[in-house]
Amino acid sequence: MKKETLKKIADKNERDLIQSLEREEWISDLTPREKERYQEIARYSMSKQKRINIRMTERDLKKIQAKAIEEGIPYQSLISMLIHKYNEGKISFRPDEPDTASAAPQAR
Repeated sequence: MKKETLKKIADKNERDLIQSLEREEWISDLTPREKERYQEIARYSMSKQKRINIRMTERDLKKIQAKAIEEGIPYQSLISMLIHKYNEGKISFRPDEPDTASAAPQAR
């Protein structure tokens, strides 16, 4: 980080932390799966985005907000990720195709 930018940061602890990170003194304790998840979230937040307005029931909004809290991400990001995954064909809403993740085992 540039020295003039560091000077703008008032707290000495913050400056020390930034310099420590830049010297790569920190080792990640994330699992490969966690790292991949956070990289995916970062990709979504860094890509060029367009604002939209949508209408939904208050109940649906509250549920999506609760799910986002569980995931540790903003609810807007969760909605965006769901739309992206749908567009990529990773999730489907077709009633004629069973959801394999939540399908109950069949009796034999």
